[in-house]
Amino acid sequence: MLRNRPLTAALAAALTWALSGCAGPASGAGYYWQSVSGHLRLMGAARPLHDWIEDAQTPAELRQRLQLAQRMRRFAVDALALPDNTSYQRYADLQRRAAVYNVVAAPELSLTLKQWCFPVAGCVGYRGYFNESDAKAFAASLSDGPMDVAVYPVLAYSTLGWMNWAGGDPLLNTFIAYPEGELARILFHELAHQVVYVAGDTAFNESFATAVERLGGARWLTQAGEKAQREYAAFDARRQAFRALTRDTRERLQAIFEDVNTTADQKRQLKAGEMTRFHTRYAELRQHWAGYRGYDAWVARANNASFGAQAAYDDLVPGFEALFEREGRDFTRFYDAVRTLASQTPEQRLAALTDLAPALRAAVPAPTTTP
Repeated sequence: MLRNRPLTAALAAALTWALSGCAGPASGAGYYWQSVSGHLRLMGAARPLHDWIEDAQTPAELRQRLQLAQRMRRFAVDALALPDNTSYQRYADLQRRAAVYNVVAAPELSLTLKQWCFPVAGCVGYRGYFNESDAKAFAASLSDGPMDVAVYPVLAYSTLGWMNWAGGDPLLNTFIAYPEGELARILFHELAHQVVYVAGDTAFNESFATAVERLGGARWLTQAGEKAQREYAAFDARRQAFRALTRDTRERLQAIFEDVNTTADQKRQLKAGEMTRFHTRYAELRQHWAGYRGYDAWVARANNASFGAQAAYDDLVPGFEALFEREGRDFTRFYDAVRTLASQTPEQRLAALTDLAPALRAAVPAPTTTP
């Protein structure tokens, strides 16, 4: 048992200080323990890809996906200048649908997410749990006045490279079967968190990683076969249509909440009408998807917290993509430029990104904190 102490101590430090990227830290001894024990179980379930591939008991389809992921991992290093380390060199079947479950909350008449603050990781707008029932219990306990609360599954999260010495972040059953283009994007997104991470700036971190996944995913697909390109095109067309709908709804809700000429009761009525409009438009959109229902669960629970969480992944992406173009579409130069931004204040970062993509100026509010 003594030989396990270094691993446990390191995980206690790393996960209670830095479990981040796509699943967030918070406070409380019980919460710390579930973070450490949950990640220990995840790491313990992981085996090297070579072992899975050589194991005669591994289903042929899974073997092919793991081999594909190996090629993507090499591509991430060679073509995208992403870290060459132990992350995603192992695989774990968690026997559940998500790696973790995030809890997000926002006031009844605002899209600004409640923040939970923590050393090293800073303040983040979500709180992650390995057990779905724990996440739901915490969500039910939130009582900071009228709040919109949501719990959503997270396919993958990053330990920011802190655990590479112990085998790194593994591939998971939660996303290994996704379409080829989407699998590539997930890997590139999570690896991007190991390149740049700014404590306390969820929107910056997630928008940067989303930009890398989009840029890297597009580059991967240029050398993939036609079948993968067609499969991904259909997947991405649905996603882009859905994001356009949610972005429009988010902007309309934001306008309602910021209107100083309406009372709180009027805003509640307008919000209810906007949510009805959102559900109606989604039903119309889904009619063109040949039975695809992948967004139904998100729509069913959609509220201020859901829209606020989505904004963290989307809003600053155009600025990062413009920065990539400015740097000659060179990933190494792009990362250096992002590191320069990371060293600045939140206001300076936002100003720089909006200068690169002026449309952001009207769409993204100034940085705020709601502890």
